[in-house]
Amino acid sequence: MQTRQLGRQGLAVSAIGLGCMSMTFGYDTAISEADGIALIRRAFDLGVRFFDTAEAYGEANERLVGKAVAPFREQVVVATKFGFKNGIVAEGLDSRPERIRAVVDQSLSRLNTDYIDLLYQHRVDPAVPMEEVAGAVKNLIAEGKVKYFGLSEAGAESIRRAHAVQPVSALQSEYSLWWREPEAEIFPVLSELGIGFVPFSPLGKGFLTGAITAGSQISDGDFRKNLPRFQEDAMKQNAALLDVIDAVARRHGATKAQIALAWVLAQKPWIAPIPGTTKMHRLEENLAAADITLTAADLSELDEALRRIEIVGHRYTEASQKMVNR
Repeated sequence: MQTRQLGRQGLAVSAIGLGCMSMTFGYDTAISEADGIALIRRAFDLGVRFFDTAEAYGEANERLVGKAVAPFREQVVVATKFGFKNGIVAEGLDSRPERIRAVVDQSLSRLNTDYIDLLYQHRVDPAVPMEEVAGAVKNLIAEGKVKYFGLSEAGAESIRRAHAVQPVSALQSEYSLWWREPEAEIFPVLSELGIGFVPFSPLGKGFLTGAITAGSQISDGDFRKNLPRFQEDAMKQNAALLDVIDAVARRHGATKAQIALAWVLAQKPWIAPIPGTTKMHRLEENLAAADITLTAADLSELDEALRRIEIVGHRYTEASQKMVNR
């Protein structure tokens, strides 16, 4: 698999990474530690060199990633995140410098490593000046505990303020064929400052694969159940996009998931998506997208469809939306 540069500080990652959240958190798809380790190691065998976790995904998630990558730790980039009180999203935000340091020490222990490759602020904390956050990470980088600094779901002003104190290597935010908001204000800032972009949910939390439809039963343990975009009426209307993706997929002998990922990869050379999965065959399917090159005609067809089709429903609940783009 090809590598991509994120930022100007030397961070290189595989073109497609692996988001590890769903292995233990968020969806009703948690798998055993043994299966998670096998999945991560298979990803490594297939060329993945970029693995994403977070304090907020729970202790089990960071420990799983740490155990899985132990045999090849020096060959991969491990990203984790700080930013929530006690690591619990529902308790709100906490990016005080002393909390950042405590979380990093905790993550180093859970990951069983001497350093964190990429440390993100999970969400911008309006109670703590961005300069203090970036300064705290800068000190951790000087100490060798962290290598690179990242932000997640941050707005343009926050990105600039952080970057002025400690160069930001990557911004992680949602981005896919059905959520292109970062293109308007965020992409120009990233391009100007030389910051890489790491899209999470590049498969639309499963919708763009065609695996979840208006008729699907979403369990109470799956956070998508409460998202506006996953309500039945919204999914029915948004299904028109799947027809266009499927037409392109058939031309390439590919799946909808592969086309959705190939589209993300085609947008900028400094983008490295991190689709997540708990299934080995989906992992292999997703990673094969790195070998698909969409033509200008393919991209034009998809762009035209997105201009024509109105995507219905917000991606987040109202409460969650308040914590992004700040």
